[in-house]
Amino acid sequence: MNQPPSPTFRVAVIGGGPAGLMAAEVLAAHGVQVDVYDAMASVGRKFLLAGKGGMNITHSEPYPDFFARYGARSEQVARWLRGFDADAVRAWIHELGIETFVGSSGRVFPLEMKAAPLLRAWLHRLREGGVRFHMRHRWLGWQDGRLHISTPDGELQADADATILALGGASWARLGSDGAWMPLLTERGVEVAPLVPANCGFDTDWSEHFSSRYAGEPLITVAMGWRMQDGQTAWRKGQFVVTQTGIEGSLVYALSAQLRDRIARDGSTTVWLDLAPDFSVERVEDEVTRPRGSRSMSSHLQSRLGIKGVKAGLLHECLSRDEYADPARLAAAIKRLPVKLLRTRPIDEAISSAGGVRFEALADDGAMLRALPGVFVAGEMVDWEAPTGGYLLTACFAGGRASASAALEWLGARA
Repeated sequence: MNQPPSPTFRVAVIGGGPAGLMAAEVLAAHGVQVDVYDAMASVGRKFLLAGKGGMNITHSEPYPDFFARYGARSEQVARWLRGFDADAVRAWIHELGIETFVGSSGRVFPLEMKAAPLLRAWLHRLREGGVRFHMRHRWLGWQDGRLHISTPDGELQADADATILALGGASWARLGSDGAWMPLLTERGVEVAPLVPANCGFDTDWSEHFSSRYAGEPLITVAMGWRMQDGQTAWRKGQFVVTQTGIEGSLVYALSAQLRDRIARDGSTTVWLDLAPDFSVERVEDEVTRPRGSRSMSSHLQSRLGIKGVKAGLLHECLSRDEYADPARLAAAIKRLPVKLLRTRPIDEAISSAGGVRFEALADDGAMLRALPGVFVAGEMVDWEAPTGGYLLTACFAGGRASASAALEWLGARA
């Protein structure tokens, strides 16, 4: 790699999330003067929010499985990950003085389960390395070849030898990721895909009676089936939550890309719920048809199959009276209860987003915009997606480092 001499170059990093901060760290370590601009009052706002429920930083699963989590873009994202994989993420965190552990699910967490100590240690190291932070500075594009930035004191123009854009996608706009950069790039010929929700919930057509009674109730032991492209039904066991308008939670998020795309194509899609995944079809049929004496069917299902609460409510919600009264059809529904999904929840509620700068718009280094030499992109601005479980953060870290490395090489060739 051609590396620029220490005092020669200045790089602007637009966006202070994980990708932008990682790019800043790599650049500063090579002697580049780095200025980080962020529209918010402080950096890492979404990073801190992600850590509220336990900071899941990466995942420990085997790398072939890890890479596959990135779906249609796994090959492109794997190029970033080969330079900074899950093991490298853990080693980097340990260098910051933060210990980690692997949970029972294979997910990796900081020992304290919090994001704030990690971010504080990281920012301290960045400032010690000479990185300068400019808060409440919103990037507005370019003006006369210079960066055009809005500040509390008015607008200004800033010079940079290279620029790294790490502005995120369009989920949680109040934390800074609002997708406002899209028209700024498209008007300069950058090819982008529409931003859409990822790791999101879905709306159904719950009745008022059901939603008012069960909104917020979790389904802990359940499996969900969905139709694959070959017409077969695939099943996955997990957990999710009934909401006022539909469903959300880890199991739903894991399938959200397929479900979202099917709704976009067909207008709606159907999933099937196995409310008794630990019992075979034959066992369920046997228990449902077993004589129950004077007990109601609800009491019978609770005692024989443990179906109660929100699971019982779902059966009443999704089946007609005749279906519920027919033991054979009821048993079949317990193992394959159809739920129609009508639309995704709004993108601003999603954990992440898909879409953004297409990989085809990037140079061979996978980071520089073909239409804008010297301008690099990283993180959720690029058109990839991944499920929760540490995969999002790992790719943001790795993508930030890849963009910085590409910028260093580009600058070095011009030294």
